[in-house]
Amino acid sequence: MGEKPVRVLVCGDVEGRLDAVFKRVQTVQKKIGQFDLLLCVGEFFGSTPEAEEEWQQYKRGAKRAPIHTYILGAGSQETVKNFPSADGCELVDNITYLGRRGVFTGVSGLQIAYVSGREAQHELAPAHCFTPKDLAALVAPLTSSSKFRGVDILLTSQWPRGVWHFANHPEVDTKSCGSVAIANLADKVKPRYHFAALEGAHYERLPYRNHVVLQDNAQHVTRFIALATVNNPAKKKYLYAFNVIPMKTMDQSELVKQPQDVTENPYRHGTKDRKEAIKSSLGVATEEEPSAQFFFDLSSGRAHGSGRKRPDWDGRRRDETAHKQPRRHPPPPGPCWFCLASPEVEKHLVVSIGTHCYLALAKGGLTPGHVLILPVGHYQSVVDLASEVLLEMDKYKAALRSFYKSRGERCVIFERNYRSQHLQLQVVPVPLDRCTTEDIKEAFVVQAQEQQMELMEIPQHSDLKQIAPPGTPYFYLELDTGEKLFYRIHKHFPLQFGREVLASEAVLNIPTRADWKECKQSREEETAACSRLREHFQPYDFALED
Repeated sequence: MGEKPVRVLVCGDVEGRLDAVFKRVQTVQKKIGQFDLLLCVGEFFGSTPEAEEEWQQYKRGAKRAPIHTYILGAGSQETVKNFPSADGCELVDNITYLGRRGVFTGVSGLQIAYVSGREAQHELAPAHCFTPKDLAALVAPLTSSSKFRGVDILLTSQWPRGVWHFANHPEVDTKSCGSVAIANLADKVKPRYHFAALEGAHYERLPYRNHVVLQDNAQHVTRFIALATVNNPAKKKYLYAFNVIPMKTMDQSELVKQPQDVTENPYRHGTKDRKEAIKSSLGVATEEEPSAQFFFDLSSGRAHGSGRKRPDWDGRRRDETAHKQPRRHPPPPGPCWFCLASPEVEKHLVVSIGTHCYLALAKGGLTPGHVLILPVGHYQSVVDLASEVLLEMDKYKAALRSFYKSRGERCVIFERNYRSQHLQLQVVPVPLDRCTTEDIKEAFVVQAQEQQMELMEIPQHSDLKQIAPPGTPYFYLELDTGEKLFYRIHKHFPLQFGREVLASEAVLNIPTRADWKECKQSREEETAACSRLREHFQPYDFALED
């Protein structure tokens, strides 16, 4: 049977901003093609006079939704008046209210379960609340069949309480957020995707299992995604695009594949081994074995062993033994172009050297300020780094952000942990007057989607190790706003992806420099360029401090 994916858009709280969300949908469709439907979770209508006037234009037929749109019911008493029937109905052309609760199955076979509104606190439930009877009426027909495996999509207005257990934490008050009834519902109907809103926050949880390992047959994983409010001032993500092949047409072995970052089920977190499960789900790394540590004197290019005094560029001396005994750097397993102790390293490109990391001019850089942050010892990726190395890498990132800002530039940082032996954190400055951070983010998202890749946004205070345990191939992007995007590499990945996006017309508009091999300079030119950059960076270089 041919498996045809359904192209789905999901939106958070619209709150009456219909023109804004439909304009955004049209922009997305122009860039990456038509979608089959738009699903709106949270509060669709607004309670302001402006929102009411906007809705009237759609009711009169003066405006029309550009895509089949399915919405949930009221999330507050103020918006109940917009829903003439609890059972669902077409409100205007192309905008359909699904109803208080139920299951919608499209012609493709895609099965969408939904519950509108908030959990009722009393038996006499207001019109914008659901009751235990509503949930029982939804669950019973689904789970009564012995063939029931789950639903493709679950839409709820509220978050499920405790969805963050065993995973990256959302930026919400977890003491008051969410509904226990929705958590129980999600546990029973086993959605492949679960969307919610109402909290004004964007949160993409790590996928979780729907079976107990070694006890149950393997089942598909669930991905929970909460979306923010349309046009929110913090520019949090409110529109999510994805392709999904209906469960009923999928091969069972394909359906139950477990991603590397899968966690335990958050709704069954009361087990005695909870602490161990959390450690496992977060991919806690083991400590590295100590090895030789090296430094370079930039004036002479000689290597020095750990514990010696290293001359600074101005002739001062720095006592490395003044620090607490740092963990020694791991050695390379063989020849490596980037290990500072290696004879292959191109020392004329080194801009600054810290205790655990160093800064080097990028070979064939996109711009004169394009640099690499590299660990002195041999580490393959950021998630493999020891804590003190990661700490110093963050110090270099902060120093570079300040340096570029003083030059009227913002910096884009990315890492490709794929077909690379030694960690290279690419740092590329982009002039502030060229484009906004939002433009850069959109350029990456759009180009990824064109290549059938879905970039995932990582919560700002989450650790990359939670998303990608050591050994996972990935692409990682960090913007100057603190926003972080991530793509888990499965089979193939365009090696120049990061450079190509930054070189594109949407960002730096230097397409001829997308391939570093086309930008090579002579050794003399590289040495001069590195010397200039080192001089300019010196006021920001913490490694020069006593």
